[in-house]
Amino acid sequence: MKRRSRLLTPVIALIGLAGILNGCSSKETADVTKDEVILVGTQNDYPPFAFADENNELTGYDIEVVKEIDKKLDGYTFEFVATPWDSMFLALESNKIQAVADQVAKTPEREEKYLFTDESYFAAETVIVVKSGRTDIKTLEDLEGKKVGALAGDSYTLLLEEHNKKVDNDIILKYSESGTPSEILQDVQNGRIDAYVNDPIMIQSVMEKYDLDIEVVGQPIVNDNMGIVLKDAEQGEKLKALIDPVLKELKEDGTLAKLSKKWTGGEYIPE
Repeated sequence: MKRRSRLLTPVIALIGLAGILNGCSSKETADVTKDEVILVGTQNDYPPFAFADENNELTGYDIEVVKEIDKKLDGYTFEFVATPWDSMFLALESNKIQAVADQVAKTPEREEKYLFTDESYFAAETVIVVKSGRTDIKTLEDLEGKKVGALAGDSYTLLLEEHNKKVDNDIILKYSESGTPSEILQDVQNGRIDAYVNDPIMIQSVMEKYDLDIEVVGQPIVNDNMGIVLKDAEQGEKLKALIDPVLKELKEDGTLAKLSKKWTGGEYIPE
């Protein structure tokens, strides 16, 4: 009986191997599962953080941060969706996208409605930009009574709107129809508006691209930490729990600092 068992073993093994090979010839085996696709909303005109390159491919600091997260998370594939700023959060709420990576500052108002990663991936400043040579604007108070470009719902506009609630002489907010910072900055140069408030790194990038005669003035108004935004729901909670440890690892191993230096020329990483 022992002898017979030895002879059957290779036969059984061959039958098993044949079954495996037959299974591999089909499109998919039953025990192989596809990655869950996470659609990430981001702008295509916000250099150097998120923009379309000469091949119309989305690239930039925020894009590469998400790609690094993608490398470390099994079971998920992150794909990018170019989304105008004014419809970004509506797209998140309606599940057309499941995350936003677009230099979104954590504010109390936003954190009431959306989930943010606990780990921030960029430390940003907020500054005032005017046409070169202008000397009457240096501070937030100097903007009162002046026309200032704005994008509805972004943190820079929210800052100005909050300021207006506290003063009698409002900053005159001119909301952009195009929804792109580059066109607002061109309006600053052309004198259609007096100033714009935004991130100095983005301003510098657009200024060089379009050869704009504008300049940053005064001291930074505020500093913000940027996080990845998720829908406040079960899937968002699950993603947050997965992404936070990865962002922490990317911060500790120097990956974020390396990407920041590559795209911005400095290491703007929150502690």
